[in-house]
Amino acid sequence: MFSFFKKKSPPVEVPSPPATPARPLSQPAAPTPTPAPTPAQPEPAPTPAARQGWMDRLKAGLRKTGSSITTVFTGTRIDDELYEELETALLVADTGVKATEYLLQDLKRRVKEAKATEPSQVKTLLADAITDLLTPLQKPLSIGDHKPTVIMVAGVNGAGKTTSIGKLTKHLSDEGLSVLLAAADTFRAAAKEQLAVWATRNTVEIVSQQGGDPAAVSFDAVSAGRARGRDVVLVDTAGRLPTQTHLMEEVKKIKRVVQKADGTAPHEVLLVIDGNTGQNALAQVRAFDDTLGLTGLIVTKLDGTAKGGVLCAIAREKPIPVYFIGVGEKLEDLETFNAREFAQALLS
Repeated sequence: MFSFFKKKSPPVEVPSPPATPARPLSQPAAPTPTPAPTPAQPEPAPTPAARQGWMDRLKAGLRKTGSSITTVFTGTRIDDELYEELETALLVADTGVKATEYLLQDLKRRVKEAKATEPSQVKTLLADAITDLLTPLQKPLSIGDHKPTVIMVAGVNGAGKTTSIGKLTKHLSDEGLSVLLAAADTFRAAAKEQLAVWATRNTVEIVSQQGGDPAAVSFDAVSAGRARGRDVVLVDTAGRLPTQTHLMEEVKKIKRVVQKADGTAPHEVLLVIDGNTGQNALAQVRAFDDTLGLTGLIVTKLDGTAKGGVLCAIAREKPIPVYFIGVGEKLEDLETFNAREFAQALLS
């Protein structure tokens, strides 16, 4: 498995050298060697088998999106017709007008500089262009700057929000971090029960109230996380449609109340979006960012979607980091986002 986050390590203390007694000037003291600092232990790298397994699942998940793009390169000539077909394919994949125009201009420049003569070469250059476009979205989730690290998670109903929280909880727990869950999604039927299942499965604590106010649950959870010395508090907020103003105001209230419980919180505000919704996902990113000030995204359900190009649209129009992407319901189907891997899987 990949490392899901960047865990802050405590600073290494270097022992002071022992005091050297004074010597006569005729006998200069030999310099006392300073002990070398102990190097920080690197995080274990993912095994090749785990990485290859993830890539296979990602390729399979993006096959619908990629097939319409890769068929453009089956011809024998690089001409205006190829670029027109590619433009259509990118738009169909919900790459968006701005990102499509940007990619085409960048691709033509790369083709000219490389003196490419075969469509297969253009495909490789397109993968490079997509990688460069998506690279600003590639960022690890940092844990450890604050204790607890308070993470608010928002999203519309059906995007996979609560399931993503459960998967993230599992990986955080596996890294030895103590996690406390806040069941602040009090409006959706069985949301509290669904989160409780994940809490039991991961052997972590959960703060909830029967029909309680979401903001009150969030306040209690953050306060409990601080009192109990937990590393992470994950707040599952209620699902919201960005067009429902009164419900979006409720999410803003949760954030304000969390700030009252901890003046530095929330430290991360994540939005879970369904990769199948294409340009609608981009609209959600805009709306929730305007309301909450998003710090990161989780893109789910990329398996079988024909609209995976929406990540390019996000990169061009609203470049908020994509911490994780998901291609299925299993625990191992949620992984950290890597721009190069995504581009390669898309055009494989």
